[in-house]
Amino acid sequence: MAIVKKFILCAAVVLTACGLSPQTTELSTAPELNAQAVPPVTLLAAGDIGKCGYDGAAKTGTLVRRILGTNPTALVAALGDLAYPNGTATDFRNCYDPHWGSFKASTRPAPGNHEYYTSGAAPYYAYFGANAGPAGKGYYSFDFGAWHIVSLNSNCSAIGGCAAGSPQEQWLRADLSASTKRCTLAFWHHPLFSSGQHGNNTATRDLYKALYQARAEIVLNGHDHHYERFALQDHLGNATTAGIREFLVGTGGGGLYSTSTPRRNSVVRYNQGYGILKLTLGDGQYSWDFVSEDGKTWTDRGTGTCA
Repeated sequence: MAIVKKFILCAAVVLTACGLSPQTTELSTAPELNAQAVPPVTLLAAGDIGKCGYDGAAKTGTLVRRILGTNPTALVAALGDLAYPNGTATDFRNCYDPHWGSFKASTRPAPGNHEYYTSGAAPYYAYFGANAGPAGKGYYSFDFGAWHIVSLNSNCSAIGGCAAGSPQEQWLRADLSASTKRCTLAFWHHPLFSSGQHGNNTATRDLYKALYQARAEIVLNGHDHHYERFALQDHLGNATTAGIREFLVGTGGGGLYSTSTPRRNSVVRYNQGYGILKLTLGDGQYSWDFVSEDGKTWTDRGTGTCA
């Protein structure tokens, strides 16, 4: 049976100045998220977080704790580069744990390149334990509400590659094939598409392709230290209603980067403050809301539906 993604977006306001969008809001005529067989769940996401000498992790940690206080079943997707500069045990203890450690049990991480600056990212796996997936692999999946969630490891050279036929790519395809959930979200550190300083990371293209072919809805990334949302697109960057919506959320606390000329299909970008992405994952649909650090008012909101 052919599957067609349907996204209803009735309004979009993108006001750009110097490559930035001071406010973006998308409204939808989709049904209310609470009118579903499976209750909605909340996923909070950010990457590039714990850097000693910076106050960003404290700011975003405050946001996460505030939301968890009213929604204790929510989970947190930590999108890599969690403990600067080298992902050592000391870095985790001093730079990450004081601000994000209180909700470690609710955190599902993906490793960044800074974690692998220490051999095998051993302190990362020790810190998160089973929540980080098998040590030495770092990719795993779980079901959350009506959704299937996949965490991948984009440090490709450390785990036997990310290309088609690699152990991780083969595992991903088997995992997606076995899933019984209608909606799928994946997250990892290095984005395939980015308008930031690092730009596109093509090493992850085959992972994105596998997700696209399985009709996944959302990909979350970090690495570049800004927020960015892309329109629905395939692994080649072609706009398509059957595509994936990528969110880049490198605003977790470890400094902020400038952005360059917007990549194709980039809808909105922001780098004037820290923040987290709040996703409400419903039965067949979802909504997103970028939550800025206290004192900032910029936001990006919208809704979408699953295949």
